[in-house]
Amino acid sequence: MADQTVAIVIHDGVQALDVTGPGDVFAEANGILGGSMSYRTVLVARAREPVTASNGMRMLPDLGFEEAQQPFSIVLVAGGPQLPTAPPDDELSAWLRTAAEQADLYGSICTGAFALGHAGLLDGRAATTHWQVAQQLAVLFPHARIDPDRIYLRDGRLITSAGVTAGIDLALAQVAEDHGATVAQAVAKRLLVIAQRQGGQSQFSPFLAAPVDAGSPLARVQQHVLEHLGETLSARQLAAVAQTSERTLWRLFKEVGLTPHDFVEGARVDAARNLLEGSEAPLKVVAYDCGFGNPERMRAVFCRRLGLSPAQYRDSFRMRSGTLKAAE
Repeated sequence: MADQTVAIVIHDGVQALDVTGPGDVFAEANGILGGSMSYRTVLVARAREPVTASNGMRMLPDLGFEEAQQPFSIVLVAGGPQLPTAPPDDELSAWLRTAAEQADLYGSICTGAFALGHAGLLDGRAATTHWQVAQQLAVLFPHARIDPDRIYLRDGRLITSAGVTAGIDLALAQVAEDHGATVAQAVAKRLLVIAQRQGGQSQFSPFLAAPVDAGSPLARVQQHVLEHLGETLSARQLAAVAQTSERTLWRLFKEVGLTPHDFVEGARVDAARNLLEGSEAPLKVVAYDCGFGNPERMRAVFCRRLGLSPAQYRDSFRMRSGTLKAAE
């Protein structure tokens, strides 16, 4: 395999880790491969002038758009907090369309998917992005198929990742495809990360969001559910709490994309996650206190919703002495 050039598009407000994470994966792969087959990463921006990242770090592009006309093996747009609400950048979109057509692979890290969408490069494709803005991406680009739970996703020549550190996952997957799982595993060990994460983005995102109107029927239902998780919570009981008919309750939940059952189950999962992260309570106690009844039922719900068991979730996210447990 010939050397591969990886162009990472940067811009003012870029998320630094969206750039340095994949860059370090490719650099470590080069060291392991010994220079026989390597990746060469270049930073591309509107002009060859310093770019200020969202954390204040300054980055110097290797090429401006006018200079970067040659084909690249891989083209990636790094994300940034401002991209979901930024207006389309015509110059960036034009460059991306040309670069994507010439590249073997093209894609995005985190919210860089919004730049691809504005360039028309998500239409008819499956893609992912950070869970917090996945719905916004789906609404803005309705011809794309947005999967909010994937850590990274490939659809033909398009590769996209979830938020921030997921760019590392995407780059590791690419190294595994190019050079095999052994090389990717060696890179992951050097960087002290997991070569392939269990579960999807759901394990990082809460299922419940606060209602816009604190006095609304749904707000009353949410408060009641959170205070009575260990009890049986039927649609009839919730309708009484909301002071509506069952039919109206179902309609209210449908407007936010849920059913009453989904809502209650999500509340129980969120409560269980909090206990698994912040306490040493046995799994059977967590299951009972959160309304699952038994550990087997809790495990089934966790595996279905999060892609990992309660024990695996606790091992990944448990707080110890004020810090997250380190991956081994």
